[in-house]
Amino acid sequence: MFRQSDKRNRRVIIAGGGNIGKRLAETIESEYLVKVIEIDRVRCHALAESLRRTIILHGDAADEDLLKQENIENTDIYCAVTNDDEANILSAMLAKRLGARKVVAIINRSSYAELAEGSAVDIAISPAQITIGVLLTHIRRGDVVAVHSLRRGAAEAIELVAHGDRATSLVVGRSIAELPLPQGATVGAIARGDKLVFPSGETVIETDDHVILFLADKRKIADVERLFQVSITFL
Repeated sequence: MFRQSDKRNRRVIIAGGGNIGKRLAETIESEYLVKVIEIDRVRCHALAESLRRTIILHGDAADEDLLKQENIENTDIYCAVTNDDEANILSAMLAKRLGARKVVAIINRSSYAELAEGSAVDIAISPAQITIGVLLTHIRRGDVVAVHSLRRGAAEAIELVAHGDRATSLVVGRSIAELPLPQGATVGAIARGDKLVFPSGETVIETDDHVILFLADKRKIADVERLFQVSITFL
């Protein structure tokens, strides 16, 4: 919605043939040209037996000569998914410097992820933050689709589904300006079917809308959840 479409990704290199690298390759090898770099020779043989279309390379993902030999400059996505944060960051930085269009790294330490993302690494994935978000979707009341912890847990972004009608819901059939949102809560967008709506104060929420809210103070979560709950008369 905010930028021009990227060209289609085609070539992917995965640094690390562990469980994550193997599952990732299995998932995408039917649609992309995938190579996996793995330093353990025995693991390479196991990967070669289980992956049908993926090319398995025995070597160090931080080996500049190896990356150049595998045409890293023509790689669309480079994914560093070993179990070593430092190795992921360094190999992703090297791949980026050598010409990879986009680099992704799994970084377990949140402090490392915050430092690396957007500078040395295009996308830093924190398993801890993803896990927290998934757990929160089950803990939060109301129909919560996704939760993302922001500002080291001080704030949250939430995607909630509006149900009911004007009689059974405090949000459906009402404009954004009418909503009794707690202080610091902002409606950032509404996903309505296959359309994305950037609301104004006059935008009216409809049933089944996916409403994305940003909360500067996560202590206000309970107020937002109550707001999106429907009355007991809703069936």
